[in-house]
Amino acid sequence: MKNVQITDAYLVRDYMQGNEQALSQLIDRHQHRIYSFIYSKVFDKDIAEDVFQDTFIKVINTLKRGKYNEEGKFLPWVMRIAHNLVIDHFRKNKRMPKFDNSGDFNIFSVLSDGDLNVEKQIIKDQIESDVQELIKELPEDQLEVLTLRIYKDMSFKEISERTGVSINTALGRMRYALINLRKIIEKRNIILTD
Repeated sequence: MKNVQITDAYLVRDYMQGNEQALSQLIDRHQHRIYSFIYSKVFDKDIAEDVFQDTFIKVINTLKRGKYNEEGKFLPWVMRIAHNLVIDHFRKNKRMPKFDNSGDFNIFSVLSDGDLNVEKQIIKDQIESDVQELIKELPEDQLEVLTLRIYKDMSFKEISERTGVSINTALGRMRYALINLRKIIEKRNIILTD
């Protein structure tokens, strides 16, 4: 007999029809990846475990209410829930995540980019992974500026020189790229937290 991998979609349906064991299989299958993602943001075992538990409580409640929609894949959906709960954690506690205990904490490493606090960094990480597929729908000129700015980390002055347009034009294209992305995100009902 062949060892056939049962799909997440099948397990989700099975669970929604009353098979509690199906959820255990889903958790076993994805717990390492989800927990690792959470831990990489909070750097605290206890907090990571709490957020992990809260994530699956939310998953269970959503599935039990029949609110899960099959369009999305199960794992990216759960990761988005986990990501939103991590952001909630930072908002509630209004604090920076723990740093390694090597004793060489450097305040300048925290202040080096004042525009990018921890919460924004988490959002940027998640948006980058979600958006990579969506940006392909942008007009070419907007896609170019967005790619140079976000993925190549170029300043608008550098983008202006690279593309041969004024800084204002580059800024405008970036603005329209973000507006269009938001429209695509809203149209597809993708949840990103501001």
